[in-house]
Amino acid sequence: MKDTPVPAPGAGPRRPGAAALTALGLGAAPLSPADASPHSFPDGGSWRTEVPSVEGPEALGVVLKESARLDVPVHRVSQGSGVWMLSDAEITEMVEGCAERDIELCLFTGPRGTWDTGASVRTDSGGAGLRSRGHDALAGCVEDALRATGLGVKCLLVADEGVLWTLHRLRGQGVLPADTTFKVSALIGPVNPASYAVFEQLGADSINIPSDLTLAQFTEIRRVSRAPMDLYIEAPDDLGGFVRMYEVAELIRRGAPLYLKFGLSRAPGIYPYGQHLRELALATAKERVRRGRLALDLLARHGADGDMAALGTRLPGPLKRFEISS
Repeated sequence: MKDTPVPAPGAGPRRPGAAALTALGLGAAPLSPADASPHSFPDGGSWRTEVPSVEGPEALGVVLKESARLDVPVHRVSQGSGVWMLSDAEITEMVEGCAERDIELCLFTGPRGTWDTGASVRTDSGGAGLRSRGHDALAGCVEDALRATGLGVKCLLVADEGVLWTLHRLRGQGVLPADTTFKVSALIGPVNPASYAVFEQLGADSINIPSDLTLAQFTEIRRVSRAPMDLYIEAPDDLGGFVRMYEVAELIRRGAPLYLKFGLSRAPGIYPYGQHLRELALATAKERVRRGRLALDLLARHGADGDMAALGTRLPGPLKRFEISS
């Protein structure tokens, strides 16, 4: 079987199966320029990459080795178990390992509802979900943020609006470094333009959106906010297990600036991570990088792999914020 031809330079991205379907009278409707995002990262790039669920130095080593072997560009790696699950030595090792490759390291902050004593999160309604319950949980998130940034971590993952606003205020006061960035967890991700804009105003620098949002909903969000989106191209099962490989080019076109997150469905959960889950964590870390290679190969076959933001870039550019009163 012959390889699918890549579009000639200047021809524009090729839509999946376009020529064959058009010949059968089944061609798709033309894309509307009005649906395209007008935004980008500060360097003009439309997309960056992220490998999630990198739970410690050993898993990071697997990701770095495998991304070099498969030539998968990585802008960011993120961890889901939390700062509190890592020792100072482990955080320092991860910071240094990422710095060597100019990759942003993002660690999750503090206590969250799913591991707390509250029972409502285990009801059918889900209760308050991952949000931080009470003053002590908020304080734990702040403690994690101070500790992580003190060890050189520049990106923090949050799953609570109050935690986000508090950390943003601390950043504004200089208690946290000015170049610290905050990433909103997919587990509280907004599902409409108004809520997305609120997260931006509260201090978010990138915002996970649920992987089941429609293409039209991407465009709706982009009409009100330029804050970078994070999106699982393949979502873990607890986020739906959606696989949107063939939509990647259109997701970028509508959602830029966009982080492509290489998740993994049909894999057991590993949060909170410990050595009892070592083999699973390392195997899934390796496979996430391979999934990234598959997504990037698909983009290349469709002639849509241009406009990647430069490796080593991490800041979001100017964003809208609520005023911080003294």
